[in-house]
Amino acid sequence: MPPDAPQNQTVIITGLSNREFLERHAQPGRVGLSVGETLVDKMICRAERHLDEQERWGTWSHAFIFEGVRADGHHWVIESDLQFLRKHIQLGVQENRITKYFDEELYTTLAVLDFGLSETQTANLLREGLELVATRARYSLRELVGTLIALRHPCLRGRENLLSRERSLFCSAFVQNLFLKTGLDLAPGVDQKHTTPEDIFRTPVPHVTYLLQREPACGKLDELKTRLRRQVRARIGHLKRRVGHH
Repeated sequence: MPPDAPQNQTVIITGLSNREFLERHAQPGRVGLSVGETLVDKMICRAERHLDEQERWGTWSHAFIFEGVRADGHHWVIESDLQFLRKHIQLGVQENRITKYFDEELYTTLAVLDFGLSETQTANLLREGLELVATRARYSLRELVGTLIALRHPCLRGRENLLSRERSLFCSAFVQNLFLKTGLDLAPGVDQKHTTPEDIFRTPVPHVTYLLQREPACGKLDELKTRLRRQVRARIGHLKRRVGHH
């Protein structure tokens, strides 16, 4: 790490859309974390409860790397993911526009982790990621199952994934793989193919976390109720004044 690298701290961001948040904090070499409301998101977060002493569910279900703005004017990410598009399935390490994460129904919570990488470290990180894109490294559901097993049996976390395959990486294992090649271990003591998004979020490596925190749904409901009560009172007052005039 460079001498002026950031120390561990969390910056809470509120009042921004996904787009505004990412346009402000996404930079090449930074790590993105996301979670949504799909069944897969919930399964991963539930499995991550084994990382918590009180067995609280994990916060994150997906991890990716910000690549930067390209010639098309769009910011891109590199990630290992499953995507089902029209008549086309993307399965493995791929590049996608950051606009993918603007959808607030699919990606309800986001974070950006800044490890203060040097230009050389960032270049190496992205080069290794693009190499895996070019060679079509696969997304490994099999290895993901192996990681879920290891989460239930902590003694396995430091050992090779029981279901490991060559040239296969699920999302957070992909991120860990790239950082290991830059000399940074985001999850010490954990095999790279057992690394979860929650492990990356809890990494001891010095960094700054920019966390997009949304207003709780109950808060929005209370605000709506207050607004409706004011409208009803205003309407009643208006009717009373009209009756009074007659």
